[in-house]
Amino acid sequence: MKKFKNIIFYVGIIGGFSALMYWIVLVGSKLENGRDIVISKSEISYWDQFIDSLLYNLEHPLAVLLAQIVTIIFVARLLGWICKKIGQPIVIGEIVAGIILGPSLIGFYFPEFSTALFPDHSLGNLQFISQIGLILFMFIIGMELDLKVLRNKAHDAIVISHASIIIPFALGMGLAYFIYRSFAPDGVQFFSFGLFMGISMSITAFPVLARIMQERGIHKTRIGTIVITCAAADDITAWSLLAVIIAIVKAGSFVSSIYTILLAAGYVFFMIKVVRPFLWRVGHLHASRENLSKPIVAIFFLTLILSAYASEVIGIHALFGAFMAGAIMPDNAKFRSIFIEKVEDVALVLLLPLFFVYTGLRTQIGLLDDPYLWKVTGLIIVVAVTGKFIGSALAAKYVGQSWKDSLTIGALMNTRGLMELVILNIGYDLGVLTPEIFAMMVIMALVTTFMTGPALAFINWAFKSKSDEVFQEINEISKYKILVSFGNPESGKSLLRLANGLTKNLKDNAAITAMHLTSNNKLDRFKTPEYEANSFAPIIQESVTLNQKITTLYKATNDIDADIVEVANRGKYDLLLIGIGQSIYEGSLLGKILGFTTKIINPEKLINQVTGKENLFENAPFDDRTRTIIDKCETSVGVLIDKGFGKIDRVFIPVFSEKDIYLILFAQKLIKNSGSQITVLDAVGHIKSNSEIKELIRAIEQFAPNHINLVNKRNLEKDFFIKNDLMFVSTDSWKKLIETKSVWLSDMPSTLILSNKN
Repeated sequence: MKKFKNIIFYVGIIGGFSALMYWIVLVGSKLENGRDIVISKSEISYWDQFIDSLLYNLEHPLAVLLAQIVTIIFVARLLGWICKKIGQPIVIGEIVAGIILGPSLIGFYFPEFSTALFPDHSLGNLQFISQIGLILFMFIIGMELDLKVLRNKAHDAIVISHASIIIPFALGMGLAYFIYRSFAPDGVQFFSFGLFMGISMSITAFPVLARIMQERGIHKTRIGTIVITCAAADDITAWSLLAVIIAIVKAGSFVSSIYTILLAAGYVFFMIKVVRPFLWRVGHLHASRENLSKPIVAIFFLTLILSAYASEVIGIHALFGAFMAGAIMPDNAKFRSIFIEKVEDVALVLLLPLFFVYTGLRTQIGLLDDPYLWKVTGLIIVVAVTGKFIGSALAAKYVGQSWKDSLTIGALMNTRGLMELVILNIGYDLGVLTPEIFAMMVIMALVTTFMTGPALAFINWAFKSKSDEVFQEINEISKYKILVSFGNPESGKSLLRLANGLTKNLKDNAAITAMHLTSNNKLDRFKTPEYEANSFAPIIQESVTLNQKITTLYKATNDIDADIVEVANRGKYDLLLIGIGQSIYEGSLLGKILGFTTKIINPEKLINQVTGKENLFENAPFDDRTRTIIDKCETSVGVLIDKGFGKIDRVFIPVFSEKDIYLILFAQKLIKNSGSQITVLDAVGHIKSNSEIKELIRAIEQFAPNHINLVNKRNLEKDFFIKNDLMFVSTDSWKKLIETKSVWLSDMPSTLILSNKN
């Protein structure tokens, strides 16, 4: 009755007030008398009017900007994914995406499309929004600098860092001497041109370097600490030098720039001595997420904007002010972590790709249409690598590092990435760099960043230690080894209980490794140690409760799925245990067509669908992540669907085909190690006719009577499922249950889906 009352009220209120509005329009139209209202009677059809209106809307500045942002983010994520797959930093893909969308490729081959998507009058909007993204990014970079590390471990690092600046700076100025007449813009002094060539050779991309180190697991090592400290000192020194250089270039000479430099020094003094203590008090009182209210956040954002504004007015660029604002933020690691998290996603995912594309739109590789120009480009790359790579390596060797560590430091310090593009764009805006030299330097930034990964791999190969041999010896130890890979700690506890149930009585003849991987993009350097400790604390506590010895493994990575597979295969584990994930669009038509997953877009799935390797409407029993791991692992994989899994006393194993025989072997382990009661269901009568399965069950009955029970029921009651703690099922059988929409799916207990690779 209530439903009908609501419908009557809804119809009455909508209909009544619609009639009232119609009456008001009729009465109001009478007020037009005597006002010379002209009603246009166009000869254009209604359809043409609609098309004209639609075209007008498409060309509206806001519509153009939104279309640009969508295109930029899509292409940047796609290219970033490709780079991740080949072991390169995602930033490489984003830079390449900018170049592809610019005049070097799309603009050259599809000029009409490029003009429609990036008309000249829209570039100003794109530039200003990208500058906002850069300001936020430099603010994050300033906050990610750990000044305590500089104070405590600065001795060798400062020597290496400053050597890695002065050597390439000098070589850059030397290069400027030879190319000044051919490539410097008219009216630009050699001093200004030489300074910008020098600083362009000297920069290190601190964020990309930190991500590479986390990905390779060296951020906590001694060499990792040295490199992070070198990069931090490099950033502070290089950005301070850049501020001075900008002041000199804008003033026209060093003498006339002294006033600007003095004003900048006063600004820095004020920020450190006045603003920093104030922010420290605010941050100390509001260090938790609950206390960090919007008014408090507004204070810090206001500090950022005012600092950027002040540095821009002084004449040392707004980006230095943003960097300075980040550096003086309260040095409470928890506070910085919370604040970085608030800013990072918007800055890195939404706004920063706009800067890459804006840089790409200015990069005209087509201008390098002569072999001589490519020779100059090659010379620039050689000078850059010589100054930064070799300069850093020699300085590291001089202060006592081994050759391997010295070359590793050199390779990492040679990473330029985004920071190089920032400097190049500043030089281009100031008119110090021509389009030709700008394009050459962008190519240099790409090459020096791209070569970091291969250089590190080559150094590790050239100085191969005994670690790989030791790893091989560990692999050959005759233990039953289980790798538990967990996402959240609660899932990890369930997986550990399951692993313990399979190995409890094996004692020293079993080894369990608990592994947690996290995406590089989700963590800043401050959060990593705390995050690792928090992630493993419940797992370690559970291992103590179970009296189960475990080894922990943590790694920040660019590709979690690939690293899970690599660790499982390289470690030659007997079993990998994981929890099942869910795709946010899995099962929907949109998800099937576009390949959507929890990562939003899965290009690999799109490729498989286009090439016919994957059926568009295939009823997949797993999400993409789980299916990838099962397919690529060389070991057996167990996927746990956790429905409150705790005990392992009663286990149910359905056998749907002769291939499920390996499940009986797992039943044997459960009985031997946990004394579990096993119920084997002969679902379609295969066990009756299979002597091998019957022999296995008979052997179990001999050493553990009354622990295994064979049933032939076709229809199972709900009470049967409730009585069991866990169900073991093969991947093929699980697929059948999904395809037939079995009633088991709603009634089943926690379930371990097992693939057989052994």
